[in-house]
Amino acid sequence: MSNYQTGILADVPKQARYLSFSVSENGDARAALQKLADFADGKSVVVGIGAGLAKSLNSCIVGLTSFPQFENARVEIPVTNADLWCWLRGDDRGILVHHTHELVNLLAGGFVCEQIIDGFRFDIGRDLTGYEDGTENPVDDLAVQAAILGNAGEGLDGSSFVAVQQWVHNLDDFLSRPETEQDDTIGRRKSDNEEIDDAPETAHVKRTAQEDFDPEAFILRRSMPWADAAHEGLVFVAFGHSFNAFHALLKRMVGADDGQVDALFSFTTPVTGSYFWCPPILDGKLDLRALGINR
Repeated sequence: MSNYQTGILADVPKQARYLSFSVSENGDARAALQKLADFADGKSVVVGIGAGLAKSLNSCIVGLTSFPQFENARVEIPVTNADLWCWLRGDDRGILVHHTHELVNLLAGGFVCEQIIDGFRFDIGRDLTGYEDGTENPVDDLAVQAAILGNAGEGLDGSSFVAVQQWVHNLDDFLSRPETEQDDTIGRRKSDNEEIDDAPETAHVKRTAQEDFDPEAFILRRSMPWADAAHEGLVFVAFGHSFNAFHALLKRMVGADDGQVDALFSFTTPVTGSYFWCPPILDGKLDLRALGINR
């Protein structure tokens, strides 16, 4: 399969920008999306469509829903659904700034940019806590199986679903803890990235062990740190051939199934939560036929 947005499976870039849009009042979203289909290559610009936007276009993407809320959750998870999401990827932050202006102006007839987050690669792919991110990611064919939809028909094959959350870390709190306590929070040793067999049951790695779910809950993480003048944290990005795996993982993290809350919540807080469908690629451009948009 080669008709997916290749930025989904590629390693995280050195620099990134995450743009969230809402449909503008009296705007022509359909015309703006036609322009976006020519602009976005799926490699330097990965695009996601929100459930509200699909509905407004009288389209039904099977599996595309709003971000979940859980009964019996012990932690509040915000739901901040957006209509359109664009992940700009590259090596040069200045180039991404210029691409941002191009993209916002291109979409101005149909969408309003509501949020821009600057992300970056830290060291070998670490979270700002110093721990490696995405250690359990599937690779090669297993990554394709986990992240890319197949056997769904024209306009759907090669698409993906993505969950996006912005998390705000309290680094002063976390980094002031003894390293053994930090390790127990994550469930891995920072020194060598090895999993800790006797870590507490609330350790993040134990709460989200993908192979422990039935069915197994494998996702493809493409998260990156972010920072501004006042705060910092992680933009959590998880791709899947459906939302089922992410849904199961998040439900376990918030203690909705057994009452135990993931230790991550002791130092970091999600402030956004959105679901998107990432269209496939056809002839090097976004394939929006599933939304009723033809070239």
